[in-house]
Amino acid sequence: MAKSMNNQRHNFHWTTKISNNEDCTEASTINILIHQEMLKKQKKNVKKVNHREEEEKGYYSIRSKIKLQAQVVSRLRSAVSRAFGNYNGHQSQQRVVLGTLFGNKRGHVHFAFQKDAKSQPALLIQLATPITGLVREMASGFVRIALECEKKVGKNDVALLEERVWRTYCNGVKYGLATRIECGPKEWRVLKAVEPISMGAGVLPDEEDEVIYMRAKFDRVMGSTDSQALYMVNPDDNNAAPELSIYLLRP
Repeated sequence: MAKSMNNQRHNFHWTTKISNNEDCTEASTINILIHQEMLKKQKKNVKKVNHREEEEKGYYSIRSKIKLQAQVVSRLRSAVSRAFGNYNGHQSQQRVVLGTLFGNKRGHVHFAFQKDAKSQPALLIQLATPITGLVREMASGFVRIALECEKKVGKNDVALLEERVWRTYCNGVKYGLATRIECGPKEWRVLKAVEPISMGAGVLPDEEDEVIYMRAKFDRVMGSTDSQALYMVNPDDNNAAPELSIYLLRP
């Protein structure tokens, strides 16, 4: 009987030992799970901090861009003001020229200025903006386009209208680069098609796509060798502000 009781006691302690091991295993598993949760929370906190830092960087970057844009607009306004002053439509050096804006519906804006309807353009510029964007701008109100080229130090032999590349601003917003181009067969075909028209707007059929055009007379005002302005003549009211003004600047 004593032997039997010893066996039972031995079996009892063996069962208890196994149970203790299971408790330790469960405790270790719980600790591991808690540690994993803590790591997840730490990673989430790190992501939140990084995201907040990125937002702050983006915010300050946007502020810097806005500040830079405001400085550019202010500089352009002061340059225009110095070059031309307040436009009154009766300046001594002005000359009336014929201006044509045209471009394919899916293409870029072209500005062509001629002495008369049959002459070659004295200036033909292609803008980076599509013609549809300019039409929307003009439908919303007055449009002021500033074309600014780089002034080369020590090189004054190039006339203002001979400059090739221009930075473009439309109502104070940067619109990419504009390029002075030669009048090729395609451009000349458009100008010949609108030759009988002295003023108006419409759509012309074309081999590739329809061409949108607007044609009007412009007052060309010479500010200096480094500045010119073209003000569209309003036929209804000569005293009204021009709907479209184009400034050529070499500050």
